[in-house]
Amino acid sequence: MAETAKKYDRFSKFYDLFEALIESKAFSKYRKKALSLAKGKVLEIGVGTGKNLPYYPKDVEVIGIDFSKGMLEKAKKRRKELGLKNVRLLLMDAQNLEFDDNSFDTIMSTFVFCTVPDPLKELREAYRVLKPGGKAIFLEHMKSESKLLNIPLYLMEPFMRAMLGTSMVRETQKNIEKAGFKIEKVKNLFFDIVRLIIATKS
Repeated sequence: MAETAKKYDRFSKFYDLFEALIESKAFSKYRKKALSLAKGKVLEIGVGTGKNLPYYPKDVEVIGIDFSKGMLEKAKKRRKELGLKNVRLLLMDAQNLEFDDNSFDTIMSTFVFCTVPDPLKELREAYRVLKPGGKAIFLEHMKSESKLLNIPLYLMEPFMRAMLGTSMVRETQKNIEKAGFKIEKVKNLFFDIVRLIIATKS
């Protein structure tokens, strides 16, 4: 975890520029769709540089966490520029959440579970702090069911792993179910590589 955090600390200065094109062409639209579903007290896992912050409904209370100091500084700057009073940002390891059981109405993650060293452990922590009946909103890229579509993902895998510790071929939907969540809806946004998954804690 510490090694991955250091990679993000180093890359934080260039992260938004690195993703600028795909963010403007696709990811921003996906974020708007996902963030519109947030309700009540929200935990955003892996808040990064705060790209989601402009899209939250005004009536929610948000706690955003990240394991990278560099990324979190960018998020704090964005929060200040947006004048958001309903957002707290904390340095925290999502694999060991410092919250009580059943604390949040909504769990939010966008493009996070491709990177964390132990995704199943982190998902189980997310399940623990979500209230029964609460919603978990996952906007994630993952391995496709199509062998053909997976070819470019496997080609990108060594580069992305070396640079940011990111895997392009994780089976995140299956991991969400293994962690105990009940999946209510799956919407494929870019083939089945980028998916919006809505899950609940029964």
